[in-house]
Amino acid sequence: MRHFRLFAAICLLVLALPAPAGTLALVLSETGGVYGEFAAALDEGLAGSAWKVGSTTEAGALVTIDSQAELIVAVGSEALRQALARNDPLPIVATLLPRQNYEKILAEARRRSGRTTAIYLDQPPGRQAAFLRHLLPGQKRIGMLFSSETRQQAGPYRLALGAAGFSLHSEDSETDNTLLPALNNLFRRSDALLAIPDSTVYRRNNIRAVLITAFRHQRPVIGYSPAFVNAGALAALHSTVTQIARQTAEQIVERGTALGPPANPSQFAIAINHNVAHALGLSLPDEATIRQAMLADRDTR
Repeated sequence: MRHFRLFAAICLLVLALPAPAGTLALVLSETGGVYGEFAAALDEGLAGSAWKVGSTTEAGALVTIDSQAELIVAVGSEALRQALARNDPLPIVATLLPRQNYEKILAEARRRSGRTTAIYLDQPPGRQAAFLRHLLPGQKRIGMLFSSETRQQAGPYRLALGAAGFSLHSEDSETDNTLLPALNNLFRRSDALLAIPDSTVYRRNNIRAVLITAFRHQRPVIGYSPAFVNAGALAALHSTVTQIARQTAEQIVERGTALGPPANPSQFAIAINHNVAHALGLSLPDEATIRQAMLADRDTR
């Protein structure tokens, strides 16, 4: 009985401990646009907590950090580069960037990973596979393009897609000269193209060529952003800026400077281009129906 009372007293003491509190410095890759949206959503997510934003700096300018700051939140790839260039001991939470960008920048800066963490833009392979299963239930062969940036993700995607009843067919592309031949080979062996963030394969100046090639083969492209869908992809599984900002705020409130491992987005959104679906002769469920089905699917996490 005495041991039980002691245990209960310790539990009450732990529960009574104050939540992590402090000041953070926010470094944005740019002002306005999605970065301004992130800053506003982060402020909203921190409201009512013991954390506050002490300073906000654009990475293109001289990055100044509030002297009271205990943590840096770097939003976007350029913000992370600039934050790491300061070479100070403050822990950094990087966000709104793809996994390969984070790992590449960290390697270039030779930063110890224990003092830096990230919330990636990338959706986990299991969630992507669940999305494809509900979006295109009649298709079984999924094509993907990889470069040296993303080739290490081929294994996890092969496993996740296989568990969902798909087969993965892949091609490598490292230059613009190899992109279209790789696409043509891939479309002969696959029913749809799943695109993931890869700055070698998918760039602003070649997205149109990818989409035109896919349409000629009458193959849908599954992108990774609403902009991709607006350009002509069939659909995209993505996380909104607000969702990622809220996840960042939740992590800060819960953990403070005790950084956890890098993580994928915990929440997701769906975008569908119904004009493209009609042009390809596809009858698709709406976004809400797919999302509801995915939330009931354990592989969505």
